[in-house]
Amino acid sequence: MTSPAKVRALFLDRDGVINHEVGYLYRPEDVRWVEGIVPLCRTAQTLGYKLIVVTNQSGIARGYYTPLQFEDLMTWMRAELARDGITLNAVYHCPYHPVHGVGEYKREHEDRKPGAGMLRRASSEEWVDLSQSVLVGDRCSDIAAANAAGLKQAFLLRGTENAPCDGLHQVVESLAEVEQWLIDQA
Repeated sequence: MTSPAKVRALFLDRDGVINHEVGYLYRPEDVRWVEGIVPLCRTAQTLGYKLIVVTNQSGIARGYYTPLQFEDLMTWMRAELARDGITLNAVYHCPYHPVHGVGEYKREHEDRKPGAGMLRRASSEEWVDLSQSVLVGDRCSDIAAANAAGLKQAFLLRGTENAPCDGLHQVVESLAEVEQWLIDQA
């Protein structure tokens, strides 16, 4: 039996890319969508990309909210996006922090960006070809993870980082620019 062909993915950081950064988001009533996220996801799906969230969640590590509260919020976000025809194929998160974590969550982990663990797990579990995949992030750690995983393209959404990021990436002002890039590549 032959294995199915690997597919490409659009990896999305959550806070700052899918929703506006509000500081340790865990309640649906605090979600404010980033402009352009629905059209970007819709276009990516139409072009055959899987949509995969990769997010550091140090709020769990710090004890600000529980893993269950994170999962409940992601269930709500998935349902809201589904109303617009958007399917998040997978959500990966890292609940650890090496400095500010509490108890079992105080440690380094390969999933914590800038590590590429979440991207590599998605490659294996979701059958993703990393060399043909794209990431959109708002922090230098997102770019570093994308580069470490060998992604085809990484985008940095301007506005969060005060200094330039190292590594191969393209800075964009809006998600519409990423959407246009995907269309141009098709």
